[in-house]
Amino acid sequence: VSQASAYVAPELSALPEEQLNAYISDPDFAAYDKMLKGVLKNKPHILSESEEALLASMGSMNTSYREIFHALDDVDFPFPTVKDPDGNDFKITHSGYSVALQSTDAAFRERAFKAYYEGYKGLINTITSIYTSGVQKDVCFARARKFNSCLEKALFYEEVSPEVYKTLLSTVEKNTRYLHEYMALRKKIIGADVMHVWDLHFPIFKNADMKLDYDEAFQLVMEGLAPLGEEYVGLLKYAKDNRWIDVYENRGKRAGAYSTGVFGVHPYVLLNHELTTHATFTLAHEMGHCLHTYYSNANQPYAKADYTIFVAEVASTVNEVLLLKHILAKTQDINMKKFLLSYYLDMFRTTLFRQTQFAEFEAKAHEMAETNQPMTVDTLSDFYGELNYRYYGDAVNRDEDIRYEWARIPHFYNAFYVYKYATGITSAINIASMILKEGQPAVDRYKAFLKSGGSDTPVELLKIAGVNLETEAPFNYAMQEFKAALDELTELTK
Repeated sequence: VSQASAYVAPELSALPEEQLNAYISDPDFAAYDKMLKGVLKNKPHILSESEEALLASMGSMNTSYREIFHALDDVDFPFPTVKDPDGNDFKITHSGYSVALQSTDAAFRERAFKAYYEGYKGLINTITSIYTSGVQKDVCFARARKFNSCLEKALFYEEVSPEVYKTLLSTVEKNTRYLHEYMALRKKIIGADVMHVWDLHFPIFKNADMKLDYDEAFQLVMEGLAPLGEEYVGLLKYAKDNRWIDVYENRGKRAGAYSTGVFGVHPYVLLNHELTTHATFTLAHEMGHCLHTYYSNANQPYAKADYTIFVAEVASTVNEVLLLKHILAKTQDINMKKFLLSYYLDMFRTTLFRQTQFAEFEAKAHEMAETNQPMTVDTLSDFYGELNYRYYGDAVNRDEDIRYEWARIPHFYNAFYVYKYATGITSAINIASMILKEGQPAVDRYKAFLKSGGSDTPVELLKIAGVNLETEAPFNYAMQEFKAALDELTELTK
């Protein structure tokens, strides 16, 4: 398809600027003004028809490194077996590794971690070759398109300023001391003389799970999202009553949870509901996606209805934050408060801090390739090891194997993708706070954002909701929110 349609962009870009501007202002082309503005903006980077066809024919290069990595990681990886706490054999698959790190048995966690990373160390030379080749491919395509860097190219096509990326990295790095404080608190709570990297994932507060069936969970979600107004809550109920949601686990059904839109119909939501707190938050999360798609499709033409990945996690996370703050405000159970605060802090740790750490690694790796610095097992792993220490601080032991963590991250084969998780949670935290503090004016701005679909650049769309990611303000506010939750948890655990 890419090869067959490769002539379209060069022909449109070859039109005089005046003619393109005339089409953009023509009411008959109103649904396509955003696309035509993109053509105008892309003119310096659109090549001749033959060059475009050549690049399109090389399209398989864009995904081949990712496919090779997945073949190695999912099929050829030597999934080890260790003894579980009961002395039974436990296979460390990728999902099994996550399960093992949730265990309260420290020796089992350590066995699982070390065995898992032995697998990656055994493949590290091959993985390094795959990754560095993929980065070199990124450099080649960026230069072919006349960009100064891979980062500039990636963000250009997402219509995001590189300053957003740089502001994210610099602001988070200036505030890693808060993550250091959280790690020190976690170490104190679990009573560890030494806290290892395999001790960061198991829940530190027990017996606080909300075992809600689907109807109870849905009712709680509607109560938590009441600040968004009657219309929003009414749409939630309508979606439930009219069976937009496939609720329970079933044979042949994919795991996890998912929401997808079909223009002209309604969104569909897939769940695998269980009696856990996490399942209740998952329900709120997926309904955020659902109603974002609903509002977008209802208010935009097909050509402008689809919103980008950059804003895709905002509505879902707004719902989670509103629900969490609702439960925190109404519960009198101290253990539940501690559980929810740690849940919130871990949301920051895994989505804001961790993804920014990944984003910094990606930026460095591409900079190394662009400046002809050697990309070897040691240069990449040494940088990642120091980066991990800088983020987590002295409270976490400098375990040697964590320096190889970069080698198991599949998102790195889709360059400059992970930072969007960090900007997404930052935006959501700011929006949720404005809704709770300002009420209706903030709700109106937020709904205008939900209705805007892909009608403008993602950074401009977020400005509608009151978030300007071109400044440090929203990032600094998110850090203060993290600090406030940390202080509250510290007080409760004295």
